[in-house]
Amino acid sequence: MRELALVFLRLGTTAFGGPAVHIAMMEDEFVRRRAWLTREQFLDLVGAAGLLPGPTSTEIAIYIGYRRAGWRGLLMAGLCFILPAAVIVTAIAWAYVRFGRLPAVGGALYGIKAVIIAVVGQALVAFGRTAIRSKWLLVLGVGAALANFLGVSPVVVLVASGITNSLVRRVGPPSGATAFLAWPTPLAAPAASGAAAPLAKLFLVFLKVGAVVFGSGYVLLAFLRADLVERTHWLTASQLIDAVAVGQFTPGPVFTTATFVGYVVAGLPGALVATIGIFLPSFVLVAVSGPFIPRLRGSPGASAFLDGVNVGSLALMAVVAMQLGRAAIVDVPTALLAVAGAIALLRWRVNSTWLVLCGAVLGAVVQWGR
Repeated sequence: MRELALVFLRLGTTAFGGPAVHIAMMEDEFVRRRAWLTREQFLDLVGAAGLLPGPTSTEIAIYIGYRRAGWRGLLMAGLCFILPAAVIVTAIAWAYVRFGRLPAVGGALYGIKAVIIAVVGQALVAFGRTAIRSKWLLVLGVGAALANFLGVSPVVVLVASGITNSLVRRVGPPSGATAFLAWPTPLAAPAASGAAAPLAKLFLVFLKVGAVVFGSGYVLLAFLRADLVERTHWLTASQLIDAVAVGQFTPGPVFTTATFVGYVVAGLPGALVATIGIFLPSFVLVAVSGPFIPRLRGSPGASAFLDGVNVGSLALMAVVAMQLGRAAIVDVPTALLAVAGAIALLRWRVNSTWLVLCGAVLGAVVQWGR
């Protein structure tokens, strides 16, 4: 248990760069160096985590802990991987709330927001190449994006995408009219509840997100924007971009964006309940999913459903990237930063952590020059 705790605390403190980097670091640590797993066993865990909603790299860490030391290992590995990032993000959120309007900090965020749009755009391209494998899936993605743009709940979009693709696998692609009618009509947005954020309600918002978000940490943007920006007005679009930026340039799971949001909305108690809420489903799902994973992987229906969910997730990312881009790209310098960031990511595969840090420096320089 001590060895398990120390190795995941180290990984949680040094794992910069997003889920793909986290998975590569775990493979190096647990397959090559420690030989706790064979490569085939590790790939089985990666595949199992990909079938679950929630943060993939965190769920792989939880799986490894369970394989190594049972239930105690499950809790130890997951908590130790999450804890360093949660502490770091909480400290940054405190500084943001207290000093966020100072020129130097404002300048850094000015640049970071622009390059974050490039990072999300690069993720869209990468996921699109994997998720959209046919013309039908492209049509499904466009329909999902349109539905979300018109106000359909992100949860409904994901479920409808999965069910629609499962049906299509059985009966063939629908006509354009049938596909259009298959989508739910836009849902009426609930009235805002005011500026205060009850902790129980904050917990439930993040519990829902942790239980339904497939595909990537970036997909949670769509859910957070719907719940916290549009419905309750607890955050502005600009604050949401700041939260994503912090989740991107700190180590560990991107889902610690929730920690930042919770602190901004309701202080330290908010950070705690938001973090527990968004990660709790991962522990539960990993604990109960083991015996069923082989059956899901071998089921054509489940496979089709997950393909549809992945396309729906991609559509949600596209819509939220467009919406947040309007808040982040406000002038010529931010537009140039976004374009340069996209080129660096797509052409030279620059690590997103370094890109975010460069955006912070350049943003501060531009603002200082003014």
